[in-house]
Amino acid sequence: MDNALKNPALATAAQTTLRIVIGFLFAAHGWQKFFQFTLDGTTAAFGQMGVPAAGLVAPVVATLEIVGGIALILGVLTRIFAVLLTVNMLGALFLVHASAGVFVEVGGFELVLALAAGAAAIALLGAGRISLDRFILPRLAA
Repeated sequence: MDNALKNPALATAAQTTLRIVIGFLFAAHGWQKFFQFTLDGTTAAFGQMGVPAAGLVAPVVATLEIVGGIALILGVLTRIFAVLLTVNMLGALFLVHASAGVFVEVGGFELVLALAAGAAAIALLGAGRISLDRFILPRLAA
């Protein structure tokens, strides 16, 4: 971080890269829930995993992931969506994945923890200089 503090261009590149990559992953998972698994399939899977109110939670999560992911990519309402996505992943971690251990190939929490940490970092750092927030909501971006 010392180099980033001395070089604002490096900090901007790091923030932008993190935001775009984490946003892409969330958008891809939201897209998957809508179009590959379908909302009915996602709802059924959530129910089998023990997610409470799966019929309500599945479409909310799918929408949050696709819309929130795109918002992160663009840098729009970044901190708000990053907080919501962090909470989403912490819910997935504790409700579904924690009991399976760390590794994703056995249903573990490594991916959801990494996504939660990435989203939390974005919430703490903000959108950065290369974002729509900088122009639309300069106080939120700061």
